[in-house]
Parts: sequence; C-alpha cells; structure tokens
Amino acid sequence: MHSFQTVADIRIDAGGTAKLDHYVEGLSRNKRIAIITDMGVRGLGLIDAGLEALRSAGFEILVFDDVVADPPESIVLQGAKAVKGFGAGLIIGFGGGSPMDTAKVIAHLAGCDQPLETLYGVGNAKGPKLPLLLVPTTAGTGSEVTNVAIITTGKTAKKGIVADSLYADRVLLDAELTFGLPKHITAATGIDAMVHAIEAYTSIIHKNPLSDALALTALRKLDRSIVTACDDPTNVDARNDMLIGAMLAGQAFSNAPCAAVHALAYPLGGFFHVPHGLSNALVLTEVMKYNAPKADEWYAEIAQDMGAGQTGNALIDKMEAIKDATKVPQTLREVKITADAIPMMAKDAMTKDRLLMNNAREMTYDATVKIYEAIL
Repeated sequence: MHSFQTVADIRIDAGGTAKLDHYVEGLSRNKRIAIITDMGVRGLGLIDAGLEALRSAGFEILVFDDVVADPPESIVLQGAKAVKGFGAGLIIGFGGGSPMDTAKVIAHLAGCDQPLETLYGVGNAKGPKLPLLLVPTTAGTGSEVTNVAIITTGKTAKKGIVADSLYADRVLLDAELTFGLPKHITAATGIDAMVHAIEAYTSIIHKNPLSDALALTALRKLDRSIVTACDDPTNVDARNDMLIGAMLAGQAFSNAPCAAVHALAYPLGGFFHVPHGLSNALVLTEVMKYNAPKADEWYAEIAQDMGAGQTGNALIDKMEAIKDATKVPQTLREVKITADAIPMMAKDAMTKDRLLMNNAREMTYDATVKIYEAIL
C-alpha cells in the first residue's frame, strides 16, 4: 500500500508578492496577520511589496523577524507568544527553510495548547493550528510543501517534528523573490533540492510511484536551470524552474523521507553552523558512493532520466560536475572543520535514526568516519 499527502493549494506567480492581499483571500480568520521571517529577508526588502498590499487591503501586520538559521526552541516560543498576544488570524512564513519551519511550529503552538516538547517525532503534533501560508525566498529546502520542521534543541542537537498538521494551507511561489540570491546560496540551496529528490527516489521504506515521478521531474528542472540561475541570477525562467523543482523535490521527500546524506549533514550545521544546503552538498557524493552497492540501479534510472548516462556512476559524476560548475565548497577545511571534529560528528550522525532507517545501505559509525575523512 502507498499513501501520498501534500499541500492542497499551490499558486505560482512571478511578482505575486506584490499581490499578497489576493493570495490571503479565504485564509485569515480576521484582519490581523503575523509574518514570520528573518532579518536578512527583512533587510533586503523582500516583504515590502507584500506588506504594502496587505496594509492597503486593511490588514494589521505583526512582523516577527527574529528567526535565525537552525532556529532554537527559544525563538520559536518567543514567536508563538508574540503571535498569540497579537491575536493573528493567519501566519505567513516568508523566507528560507528556517523561517518556514519556524512558522509551521508557531502556527501549531498558537493554534492549540500542546507544549513544544511534546511535538518532536513522527505524528505527535495533533493540532489544531492557525491558518498558514508559506512563501519561499530560496529554491532549496522545499519546506513550503513538507510536513517537517527542524528545531535546534540545547546547544547543538536538532530534532524533527513530522506531522500532517504542519502542512501549509497555501503556498505562493514567486520567482522574483529569488533574483537577489547570491551565487553561493543559489548553488547550495539548489543542490540541497537535488539531494531531496535523489534521497526520495532511493528511500527504502516509503518510496512510491508518486514520489518517484516528482523526484525525477524535480531533478530534470533543477539540472537544466541551476547553472543558469547561478550565472544569470535574474533569468526568470531559470529561477522559476528552480523554485518549482525545489517544491517538487519537497513533495517527494515529504512522502519518501530523506536518509544518510541528511543524517551526515546535520552535525555540520549543529556544531559548526554550516548552512543546511551546503552541508548536504559537502557530503552528497561520498554518501552516494557508499550507497552505490545497494542503490546503483536507482541511481542509473535517475541518470538515464536526466540524460546524464546509463549507469549509477554517471549520476555521481553528474552531481560532482554540478558542484564543480557552481563552485560550492567541497571540503570540510573550506568551512573550517578540522579532522579532530570527525569522531564527534560521526557519533552525532549515528543518532539520526529517523533518517538512517530510510537509507539504501545500512550506515555504520566507521563508514561515517571514512566519508568525513574523504571530504576533509
């Protein structure tokens, strides 16, 4: 038996943020809207047109812009308190993965009395939540269409909340929001999206025909657009393909979950604050080489669909070529991680059971150490 869930209402409109009042129709319970974002997005002015449209339509707006990368529990709780105090009838998550993840959890906490510490794990967040609209400003995480939120607990540990109540009620994809992304962020987030699709296609427990179709379509769109988007950042067709590709990959991995690439990437972010997309890019091809004995047939199918070749190795070569072409860092030293950190990271990676259980090949501590050493 297979099952598949996703966001029911997805709007694609380059420049749509300037008409945000139109895209909140039928969602908000009142005329008070809370926007969850970060200071980077706020400082770039990406929400300004949306704010003007909403205020012109008579909405009162709370902008909570304290979100940081790898959002900690304290920020989530602070945001939920502010939203409750404001009396918002709609949450808009506006930004990359961290603001959108934070918005999902805030919408849940503001909509019911369930304590944050009880939400972690699979299916533990019960709801109800406040209505939620998500607007991504990067083409990578796919968070806008997933039922997953990752929160930092303690100093470095991350925990996931996975529940259908975290799905947004509506998504707006506005390619113009991504025009200002620097090349290195475009590259890392784009490869992150490709990782989502590759891991969904090789996810051993919940892999299904719908997730497969979405993953393959995502990879075709991302492959044909990522270098163009890096080199010609205002190319609206490339930016649109990147956003749609990231969303399709998000739909795929939300149903056929990610695996060892993500498990090995998380310690890079948790301990050293390496951005999530870059962490995935760093470990991707070495994990693929490790997985090849069990995943080679699936890798070959992806390579053939992308026109990259006929073998599993052709897909690994293709991903290495994309990393070269987009000039993302490819060693731990480039992100200031030294050899003495490897045992600590490997030990932490091995605790990511939620991810490792989906991997095509059983991951071991020794294999994890060797993968990190290979990219040192």
